[in-house]
Amino acid sequence: MKQSSKATSVKKSFSAKTLDSIRQGKILGIRAGTKPHRIIGIWVVVVEGRVFVKSWSLKPRSWWRTFQEEPRGVIEVNGKLHKVRAISTRSERLKTAVEKAYAEKYNTPGAQYFVRGFKTKKRRDTTTELVPF
Repeated sequence: MKQSSKATSVKKSFSAKTLDSIRQGKILGIRAGTKPHRIIGIWVVVVEGRVFVKSWSLKPRSWWRTFQEEPRGVIEVNGKLHKVRAISTRSERLKTAVEKAYAEKYNTPGAQYFVRGFKTKKRRDTTTELVPF
């Protein structure tokens, strides 16, 4: 019997406990790509039950540039490593929601400079969803 040519895909999601830890935490440990190197800390938000990050630096060796070339990596949550795939966000609605979430979560006077900077087009376009795989 011939199988259907339509492939069904089930989008994985993080557990409620992991999402809550990401939502509550200010810094997310992340390693972009599959080559071994250290885990760095970045800001993260949860919007509509999905995990989003933005890059401040657009330098050639930044985590964001690495994900552009190789969209796999890991995040560290509560001492546990989770394999992730990075997906560039094209939705303007989601980008706006992510900006709002950053402003709400990172609301100290010192953070405001970065929150405003994340709204610039070049940084807004780095909005990336992290999904488990």
